[in-house]
Amino acid sequence: MTVPEHLLWQQLRHRPGGLKFRRQHPIGPYIADFCCLQHKLVIEIEGMVHDMGDQPSRDLVRFQYIKANGFRVLRVSARRVLEDAIGTAEAIAARAASPLHRPADGPPPRAGEAN
Repeated sequence: MTVPEHLLWQQLRHRPGGLKFRRQHPIGPYIADFCCLQHKLVIEIEGMVHDMGDQPSRDLVRFQYIKANGFRVLRVSARRVLEDAIGTAEAIAARAASPLHRPADGPPPRAGEAN
């Protein structure tokens, strides 16, 4: 584990927001840095190496695979973790518990039908 991953794990392992996180969780041929299975959220720590060479295109393929398997991917900069690991863990827990988009509970009512 990198230093930012280690720092974040020290926070996530204490179950912020009551959520259980796993580290180095396999999803098909890939290994997620962290994963909250309850909310199907993958957290990836992004350092400078993710901007170099063919890594951006490799990351895109990887994230498409993870998303196709029903997970959301939250990319967190290594710098943010280094600056505030506690705040980053709290923000991750808040995002896991309250995603921006929730799946619909079913189709909308037809014209003339009550909710």
